Amino acid sequence: MKKITFLLLLVPLLLTAQINESDTLNVKAKLSLTGFWQAGNVETFIFRAKTDISFTPLKNIVFKTQNSYVYQAFGGNKADEDFLSLNFLYLNPHKKLYPLILGFMSTNFRREIDARYLFGAGITYQILNSDKNWLKVSLTSEYEKTYFNKTNFNLVEYNGKETINTMRGTIWLNGKYHLLKKKIIITHETYLQPSLSKSNNYRWQADVGLELPVWKHLNFKVNYLHTFESLVIENQKQQDKFLTFGFTLKSF
Repeated sequence: MKKITFLLLLVPLLLTAQINESDTLNVKAKLSLTGFWQAGNVETFIFRAKTDISFTPLKNIVFKTQNSYVYQAFGGNKADEDFLSLNFLYLNPHKKLYPLILGFMSTNFRREIDARYLFGAGITYQILNSDKNWLKVSLTSEYEKTYFNKTNFNLVEYNGKETINTMRGTIWLNGKYHLLKKKIIITHETYLQPSLSKSNNYRWQADVGLELPVWKHLNFKVNYLHTFESLVIENQKQQDKFLTFGFTLKSF
């Protein structure tokens, strides 16, 4: 059979690249849908959806939620089905330096993670904040609880534990830039998250997007996601990479 390869050009129904919580709009929302499909001699399906919504429930308080879903299948067999929810509450985010509270929940099919929860707080510093370009660094501390489906790990000292708890410290670097008279948009979200008690238990993630505006509320998007975890189930690789293509639809 002749191999057919094409990109999923998906038109979303709602409103992500990331949103700047320091913007003055009371409500902002985005939706990104990217993916890849190949059929024929090799069958591959990759799909990624990401939403980013922020609103102002009270004066000087902003709530932001970022939710993403990743699905992969090869030869008809599921390889990934992951969900990640990042939730932030900011106080006075229009200032140069402001505090935040966070709560996360995630699952990971390939890494045998049934559920992972993080709760913490920290502070954000705005390095750059103009109308179209911004760069921020944050420092937070979190309590994490992870439920695994298996108990044999690449680091033998954790063997036999279905649940692993730890305190973490996280460094975040987020930014967005408009280039070539706003014809190209670059976004990035990166974090490093070590355990504060176990030096061999750490993770990091880099999420980089390139967007080309199609019209006011719609951008074509190329997205690269790279994740790394030092502690994984035995015989699993510690890093994963995703390159996907699609659209971002925004409400502003």
